[in-house]
Amino acid sequence: MNLETLITMANKETSDKEFVQFVVENLVNNPDDVEVKRSVDEMGVLLSVSVDPDDMGIIIGRDGRNARALRTLARVVGAKNDARVNLRIEEPEGGKRDKGSDKKEEKEEKDEAKDVDEAVEDLDL
Repeated sequence: MNLETLITMANKETSDKEFVQFVVENLVNNPDDVEVKRSVDEMGVLLSVSVDPDDMGIIIGRDGRNARALRTLARVVGAKNDARVNLRIEEPEGGKRDKGSDKKEEKEEKDEAKDVDEAVEDLDL
């Protein structure tokens, strides 16, 4: 993918959904798993992007740079079409973040339970 392709695509009055889908498919390792849904409400246009769980890191990028760039591109295409466009990256069910956050929550619950038991023992009731 080169810059000329992106410029040509933006100039062809393609929809914001097709533009975002094109960019995302060219970023990820599993382009067949890319899905972009478009919805319109009083806040404007919402593009929801879902990708393979293994491609989440690519889409988000280091410190969220790729996600921020995708959102900027979507807003630029929307502004060209007189629409407010927002981009949401859907977190997959099998995502790596889900597993880690669950383990952290379980550990915190165990720590809290241990603290309560120790406090009761200290009371010597």
